[in-house]
Amino acid sequence: MPNNYKNGDIRGRFNGSGPVAIIDIGSNSVRLVVYERLSRSPSPLFNEKVLAGLGRGVGLNGEMDPLRVEVALKAISRFKAISKQVGVTMLRIVATAAVREANNGPAFISEVERICDTQVQILSGKGEAHYSAMGVVSGFQNPNGLIGDLGGGSLELVEISKEDVGHGITFPLGGLRLQDNSHRDIVQAQEIAKTVLQNAEWLSEAGAGKNFYAIGGTWRSLGRLHLFQEGYPLHVMQEYTIPAEVAVEFCDRVIRKQTNKLREIKVISKARRTLLPYGAAVLKEVVLQSKVDQVVFSALGIREGLLYDLLDQEERKKDALYEAAYEISALRSRSPKFGLELEAWTEGALLAAGIIESDRERRLRLAACHLADIGWRAHPDYRGEQSLNIISNGSFIQVDHPGRAYLAMSAFYRHEGLVDDAVSPQILSLCSERLQMLARIMGALLRIASLVSASTAGVLGRTSISFVDGKLALCLPEGLKDLDGERLNKRVKQLARIFDMKGAILIR
Repeated sequence: MPNNYKNGDIRGRFNGSGPVAIIDIGSNSVRLVVYERLSRSPSPLFNEKVLAGLGRGVGLNGEMDPLRVEVALKAISRFKAISKQVGVTMLRIVATAAVREANNGPAFISEVERICDTQVQILSGKGEAHYSAMGVVSGFQNPNGLIGDLGGGSLELVEISKEDVGHGITFPLGGLRLQDNSHRDIVQAQEIAKTVLQNAEWLSEAGAGKNFYAIGGTWRSLGRLHLFQEGYPLHVMQEYTIPAEVAVEFCDRVIRKQTNKLREIKVISKARRTLLPYGAAVLKEVVLQSKVDQVVFSALGIREGLLYDLLDQEERKKDALYEAAYEISALRSRSPKFGLELEAWTEGALLAAGIIESDRERRLRLAACHLADIGWRAHPDYRGEQSLNIISNGSFIQVDHPGRAYLAMSAFYRHEGLVDDAVSPQILSLCSERLQMLARIMGALLRIASLVSASTAGVLGRTSISFVDGKLALCLPEGLKDLDGERLNKRVKQLARIFDMKGAILIR
């Protein structure tokens, strides 16, 4: 396995690239994200935003407020210093609607470039839509439908079908702009959103019966508020999904009520709360007019789209979930090679049992193989719980929430055993009955594999799971017969009980 340690720093262990950073100058926030390296599954090392509100008033008077410009420039000076401290090898700076449209935008950009000694890329509306779409392509498995990126100054909508980015358009419906143009009258804001979006006749053709991928801080805040109000078991916004009718009803509640009186509002920063009704008004109209089937919230957007655009074709084709699982295994497990052995061994066991996996189930199992041993350094009493929490709430992409639950349960069962009431019923409820069954089988297989091999490479490939004379058997070669033991027998029988069979160890 590749291990490129240099001066004790493992961040460049796979491709030698150092940290890469993006400063995103939006109409509402200015944000720095430093990523560990340029890869298919980027991991943020540092993330900080300042709600400078550069877009406030631009739609009315054409100027960015000097005080807000000062706040933004101060934040950017800090971000430059942080980037230098971290050792960033590549810095990209992008600016969107507010800077693009303001009369004093060019002077602001000149100052940013002086501070950072880096050219600023001013994105057009189509540019914003393109990179937002690339962010969704990078983070979702075969996306299909309509993407919406709501910023402070504009809304970008674009069609998506797998990797094909289709028709897109920009609307003047950003949260700050809508608040300004409606003079903070939410009823008028709804009318503006409805009128503007009615001009986009292609929305229903692009979205009917498909997904709407919601991007942007205000919409993520709406999703987060809904997630907490529902008591949802995972606190992960990436691929949090709600039916379209539920989204419309929730938006109505946000619009009607005073935001600060909404239950669980404390999970949203105070600076974000004032824009929630305006974001809700736009989301409601998009959903109604596009006739989408469900709303899927995305934690990825322009920044991740920029990173994805920098990758070569070979890197883009990689499975982001598998890459992330392998990388965590390289960092946390006892032997990454053991995870590779698990891939073939578990496949053989499932085939012997007559279980035919779908493509989705197979890629989940392969990822589970590399996540099986990441909790081994924890106290034995907490390995299962820690693994479940790390996996279920980890920053994985290209995996939906049922998939997360499957991965988490597989690792949990591997450490805790197949105790029916050990896993939270809420976590179980995220999975279909088949995924629950596959997680139990996978957990039982992992328990056998870890005990027969001590989670190290070189042994597992010499063993197999077979069905012999009506029994489920762990087959060991003569040279490994001394590995037979009472505890291993118990785990084989535990797996066999899932299939209503007897279990045994056979020496061949």
